[in-house]
Amino acid sequence: MYAKRISIFIAATVISSSMLFTSCKKDSSKDSDTESAENSALAESSFNDVTTISDQASIGGAVNVRLMSDAREEGSLGSGCATVTVDTVSNPHLVTIDFGATNCVCNDGRSRRGKILVSFTGRYRDVGTIINISFNNYFVNDNQLTGTKKITNKGLNGAGHPVYQVEVNGQIIKANGAGTITWVSTRQREWTAGYDTPLNLADDAYSITGSASGTNASGKSYTLTIVKPLVRKMNCRWFESGSVDVTPEGKPTRTLDYGNSGCDADATVTILGFTFPIILK
Repeated sequence: MYAKRISIFIAATVISSSMLFTSCKKDSSKDSDTESAENSALAESSFNDVTTISDQASIGGAVNVRLMSDAREEGSLGSGCATVTVDTVSNPHLVTIDFGATNCVCNDGRSRRGKILVSFTGRYRDVGTIINISFNNYFVNDNQLTGTKKITNKGLNGAGHPVYQVEVNGQIIKANGAGTITWVSTRQREWTAGYDTPLNLADDAYSITGSASGTNASGKSYTLTIVKPLVRKMNCRWFESGSVDVTPEGKPTRTLDYGNSGCDADATVTILGFTFPIILK
């Protein structure tokens, strides 16, 4: 009888251990791949910042934007090392923003070098104006941006806010051979605040909607849809709120959530009910 009880105990222990192992194995195989979401966030931010820099250069002839108090603005993108050249004789007009051949730390803490090239058919605020942006050896934190961006002024919406259609066909060649992100997107960029004070970046805010597709740095394709408008206040270097559904090749949709308010680099990616924190670049 004693031997029988020992046998039962051993069998129960083996079964319990097996269940524990299976549970651990299941947890370890949980889909926690946030690469496509993180890569799309990097592309979204990088190409959005290019628009902001181009806007500043076209409107004010410089990108070293500061608050009205002339204090350093935490969220501004500019830098005193950037040289802006405006050619209004050519048609379309041309703006060259040159950060130099070596890295320059800008007001938002990011290092930039190279040139952003902007052509425009009219004033930024004029309905129908088309702005085309390209790059010449342009790097942000040693990641190279290539490709093109087209911005079309669509006029005012029902709320009286300027709206721009933004189309990107671009790439980010990541530093240190970490792969290439491709990014094809169509956006509606609504200027929700600050449009009455064009030389004061600090009070500007934008609401962004639309979709995108591309490949992540590992070469896997993905699609993306903004499900809650992305809000960017220009006194902050990150998107403040909004959420995006990202569907990587062969995997379920995951949601990239920038939160509801506040200026910080924290975001989350939720996959099949599991939430993973990420830090925005």
